[in-house]
Amino acid sequence: MNIAYWIAAGFLSLFYLYAGTMKLIHSRDQLRPMMAWVDRMPLPAVRALGIVEILGATGLILPPLTSVVASLAPAAAIGFVSLQIGAVAVHLTIGDRRITLNLALLATAAVTIWLATGL
Repeated sequence: MNIAYWIAAGFLSLFYLYAGTMKLIHSRDQLRPMMAWVDRMPLPAVRALGIVEILGATGLILPPLTSVVASLAPAAAIGFVSLQIGAVAVHLTIGDRRITLNLALLATAAVTIWLATGL
């Protein structure tokens, strides 16, 4: 089960580190082709979301790796489940039905919660 956690958490961490970094360093025009919803949110909110994603990715990896406050790992995964529920809602609200990636991330985060409780 430990190996499965590291695979799931590693995938989520890499994805959210990349996505969060993109939200922090790119302009709205650069983000628009990848994220159609950026025009509906203030840029500071997009930047804040990037920070949350980077912190969550760190929370999945560092606590179990260092054995310091390991309970942060399931909390980070719960945060990602909540984030993806919100993301699906935003996509559906703006009429964007391309939510397959969001549902896959939600499912992976949910499995990661379960795996993290066994660490």
